[in-house]
Order: sequence, then C-alpha cells, then structure tokens
Amino acid sequence: MKQISKAYIYALCSVLLWSTVATAFKLGLQVLSPLYLILTAAAVSLLTFFVVILLQGKLKELFSVCWSGLAKSALLGALNPFAYYLILFKAYSLLPAQVAQPLNMIWPLTLALLSAPLLKQKITGRNIIAILISFVGVVFISSQGSLSGMANTNVTGALLAIGSSVIWSLFWILSVLDKREEMFKLFWNFFFGFIYLLVAAFLFSDFHLPDPKGIPAGIYIGLFELGITYILWMKAMQLSQNNAKMGNLTFLSPFLSLIFIHFILGETIYSTTFIGLAFIISGIWYQQKH
Repeated sequence: MKQISKAYIYALCSVLLWSTVATAFKLGLQVLSPLYLILTAAAVSLLTFFVVILLQGKLKELFSVCWSGLAKSALLGALNPFAYYLILFKAYSLLPAQVAQPLNMIWPLTLALLSAPLLKQKITGRNIIAILISFVGVVFISSQGSLSGMANTNVTGALLAIGSSVIWSLFWILSVLDKREEMFKLFWNFFFGFIYLLVAAFLFSDFHLPDPKGIPAGIYIGLFELGITYILWMKAMQLSQNNAKMGNLTFLSPFLSLIFIHFILGETIYSTTFIGLAFIISGIWYQQKH
C-alpha cells in the first residue's frame, strides 16, 4: 500500500504541475518569441537531466553512448524539443490558452493513426469512433462560446496546435522503439534539440540573450514541463501496479489547467470549452478503454 500511495503522490504532483504550464507558456510568450522561450526551457531541462544523472552516479554510462544511439537522439531531438515545441508555442502565441491546450490533447488519437503504418497496427472501428467523438470536441472548442466565435479562431494557430500532436505522436513511437535507458535518452535528445535551437536562433533571428523578463517563465517550463515533472511521472509508473489507471489521472490536467488560465491569465472560460474538452477526453477514454 505504501508503494501504491507513493505512486499516486508522484502522479498527482506531475498532473498538478502539468496543469500550470499552459499558463506559463502564455506568460512567457508575452515577452519571448517561441524560439527563445523553448531555447531557454531546453537549456534548463538539459541541465536538469545532467544533474539527475550525476546524482545517480551514472555519468560514465551517459558518455558511453554508441554512434547508433547518438544518431537516434539526433532524430528524436529534431522532433522534440525542436519541432514539437516550436510549433506548439507558435500555436499558443496565436490562440487563447483555453483553445490551444485542449487541441494539443488529441495526441493519443493521432498516435493510433500513426501506429497503423509505423507499428503495423490495425485502425479499428473503435479508433474511428473515438476520432469522430473528439472531432466534435475540437469544433466546440474552436467555436469559443458561439457559432460566430468560430470566425474569430485563428485557423493557422488551430492547425499548428493539432499538428503538434502529430509530431509528439511520431516522437513517442520512435522513442518507444528506442530501448536505451530513459534518462540517457532524454539527455541526448535534448542535447541535440538544444543544438538545433541554437543554430535556428543564429540563422533566423538577430541572435541575442533572452529578455530577462521572460527567463523566469523559461526556467519554469524547463523544470516543470520538460524536466522534473517527467522524472516524477516515470517514478510513478515504476511504482504503480496499474499503469492504465495511473494514466487516467492525466485527464484531470486540462480541466485543472482551465482554473489557472482563468485566474492568472484572466481569460473568460467559455462553456463550449468545457463541453469540447469533455468530448475530446471521452474520445480518448473510449479508444483506450480496453
């Protein structure tokens, strides 16, 4: 029972922290561009993973990586943090947080679609029904309170938010196929991702240090979206006797997130946001029920 209790504590801490990051995204994007926000966050995450590995006494194993492992991380790092967060942060910069956050939630559905060609899994009738249910949710969220609100939704932002879920799903599939230890994968993925972000900053911007006003948000995102929270979640999974039940706790996160979005960002949360989010969660739950 102690082990199960610890698992739930770790999992609930992860869910609570993840619930705050949509707000942190919007606050950071008020000061920093998407590129410089993820560049700052990725640097903090990379340092976090290095410190954890150092405390575990596994520094020698970290640098014993083979060339094939580096090649895998070079690819995975291009997907996450580089492409995924650049696309996601751009979506957040164009949309209200209450719209961007739920649209990004559909990744378990895109994961099922991508698993068909990549993992040779069949797309079942359950998958199709789940996608249709969640699509209804997307429509409700995009309406922003009324049918006329649909016209006010930034189409580019909505497509980017949904598209980010495709990048995440592809990253997830390739990461599962990579059998290296998780902490080592995270470090090397973020090492390459950070290099790509630095190169992008040199090539596509007037390279400069991030605005000090945006650094606290970057540090927060680096710690609690990309760093410590992922480690807490891995610990919860290791201690849990039922990972499926533990995974269901993540469904609390988007609803809790709306509370922070309302009280910190001051966004008026539309009833259609709750309805749409309920449809999206229902579609994901229906797909994963068995």
